[in-house]
Amino acid sequence: MARRAMQLTPGTGKPEQIATVLEHEIRSGLLGFGDRLQSENELVQRFSVSRNTVRKGLEELSSRGLITTKVGIGSFVTFDGMPVDDAIGWSRALANAGANAETRTLRLEVIEDAELAARLGVESSSFIAVDRARTNADDGHAISIERSRLPLSPELEDIPLRGLREGTLHQTLRGAGLVPDHGEEWVDIEMLSAADAAILDCAPGTPFLRTRRLTRAADGRAIEFVTSLLNPAHFALHLEF
Repeated sequence: MARRAMQLTPGTGKPEQIATVLEHEIRSGLLGFGDRLQSENELVQRFSVSRNTVRKGLEELSSRGLITTKVGIGSFVTFDGMPVDDAIGWSRALANAGANAETRTLRLEVIEDAELAARLGVESSSFIAVDRARTNADDGHAISIERSRLPLSPELEDIPLRGLREGTLHQTLRGAGLVPDHGEEWVDIEMLSAADAAILDCAPGTPFLRTRRLTRAADGRAIEFVTSLLNPAHFALHLEF
C-alpha cells in the first residue's frame, strides 16, 4: 500500500520520528503481522531523508521489538523451536521465545587479548569482558553462558565502573551509538570444561552448541565478539535460504 510523503518536524531526532510513525502504522493495524515495510529507497523518498537516517530509524524500530530484518541467506538460533531475534537484545529475545531465564554476571572488567585484537583487525588489545550465565528461574537448569568482548573505546570505557545500561549489553551499546549493521557467525559443538560445567551445574564433557558471533558497525568497525555456549536441549540452528 502506498504511503504519502511527509516532512519530519525539527527538534526531535529524525530516526526516532521515523520509528514512531512506523510504530503507529504497525500498532494501528495498517501494517499487518508479517507484512513487509516499504523498501529503504521508498522510505528515503517518503521522509525526504538520507539512507543512513532511514536505517537508524529501522534500527530504533527493531530495538522496540516491532520488526526483524534479514537479507539473503541467514542462520537463526531457535529456543524450543521459537526464533531468537537477537537484534532486540538477547535477554528480551529469550523472554519473547518463552525462556524464563535468570541472568548472572560472572565478569565485567577490562582485559588484554592481543590474539583477539589481531583476529578482529583492531589496533588496541584492550577489551571489555562481559561474561554472563543464564539458568532457568524455576528449577535452575542450564540455559547458556555468553562471553562478550568489546573493543575498548571512549564510549565504553566507564562500563566496568557503572555497569550495563538497564542491565543489558544491547542497550549499553546502543546508548553509546554502537549499532550493529552486519557481521558473521560460526557454529560448532563444544564439550563443557570442568569450570563451565560447575557454573552451569552440568557434568563435565556435556556437549553444548557453541556460537561465535562478530558484529560490526556500518563503517566496518568491530563492535562485539561473543562466544556463547547454548544448551542443546533448548537451542538449535535454523537456516533459511
